[in-house]
Amino acid sequence: MSANIFIYDEFNPEDTAMMQALYSRSPLSVTEHVEKVKNAGSGKFMEKFYVQYGHKSIADCGSTTIFIEGISMLGDKAIQDWPLYSGQETSTRYINMSKQPIVDPINTKESKDILKKWMNFYVNNQENVKEYLRKKHPKKKDQEESVYEKTITARTFDIMRGFLPAGITTQLSWHTNLRQAKDKLSLLRHHPLKEVKRVAENIYSNLQEKYPNSFSHKKYEDQEEYHNYIGKNYTYYIKKEVESDFSYSSNIDAQELNKYKDLIQKRPEKTNLPHFLTELGNIVFDFTLDFGSFRDIQRHRNGTCRMPLLTTELDFNSWYLEQLPEETRKKANILIEEQTKKIKNLDTNNNYKQYYTAMGFNVACRASYGLPATIYVIELRAGKAVHPTLRKVAHKMDKALQTLFPEITLHSDLEPSSWDIKRGSQDIIEK
Repeated sequence: MSANIFIYDEFNPEDTAMMQALYSRSPLSVTEHVEKVKNAGSGKFMEKFYVQYGHKSIADCGSTTIFIEGISMLGDKAIQDWPLYSGQETSTRYINMSKQPIVDPINTKESKDILKKWMNFYVNNQENVKEYLRKKHPKKKDQEESVYEKTITARTFDIMRGFLPAGITTQLSWHTNLRQAKDKLSLLRHHPLKEVKRVAENIYSNLQEKYPNSFSHKKYEDQEEYHNYIGKNYTYYIKKEVESDFSYSSNIDAQELNKYKDLIQKRPEKTNLPHFLTELGNIVFDFTLDFGSFRDIQRHRNGTCRMPLLTTELDFNSWYLEQLPEETRKKANILIEEQTKKIKNLDTNNNYKQYYTAMGFNVACRASYGLPATIYVIELRAGKAVHPTLRKVAHKMDKALQTLFPEITLHSDLEPSSWDIKRGSQDIIEK
């Protein structure tokens, strides 16, 4: 006897959730459940069984996609700071951000001046950097002109994105099930940044309007107070003393790991270890990385990557400066020194000073993964297409894992970074 397969994508999230939930209480075919959805409607079902009775798993079965535009990089990262986040965002490595609005929460003469100077440097030096790159990496005869120029532009954005203030606005999508949306928004409502609170409330009101039966939860004072306490005290990972730019530790027992030697040694390239090996323990990495590249590693959900507080205390990542022509580099060093002083003197707290701090400044990062996720992150982020500052960290992670467990075979690209014209072909274009 063969299994029957049905695919229904034409229903809204609440309808889809109801159809799946009926499996738990009825042996009938989904074809009959579809008729019940059409006849009864999902609204009353969701209200009765999900909201009133607390069957949260039902809301796991209905998903929606939220599109958010005009939000700062800080707000964007706040939404993505969630283990089950799925979505996409504007890439500062491929998009010219010069015309994007900037969130200026304190809105003073001093704050406007800081933002203006960062953006002036970002805009006015792009052509200098492009010309410098053309001389450094001249086009070869067999290279297509359009692809070559796209590669030049992409590398220019790689470099210049370090000078973008974190208040620059972006856009992102968030694909989530209804339950996770509710749980995440319950925390974002108590975020220390007013911008994030407003966005969370706006998303919730939109979801409530579209799916009133899934977002009619009663708020409880003790829960709200607890979420507020979390938001106030634990939103950001703040490491007061950074003794090293990279360190690591693990609680994985080597003898336990050795029991699965066959799985580890037989693993082909671009293949994940089975998830159950996560039970062996975690590898914790502490490292400094510029905020721009932190945004890339934060996207790995199968683990914990703490949200750092962006400050000027750990200096500007030297890679961005090393890529500039000499005269431009001198101007950049002067700008960074002046801007650092001005940011320090702003009449606001450290949470809000983040908006005026450029993404090239280093932050203290902590990431913790199980073994399968560790290997996935290392091998993916060690590739040449990865931003060089993050690739450098991935190479250190590779060495650390090999030191901890020499018997593990990694398929990481550890070759030195080189000029690669493939960057110019990594695009989404209309056929």
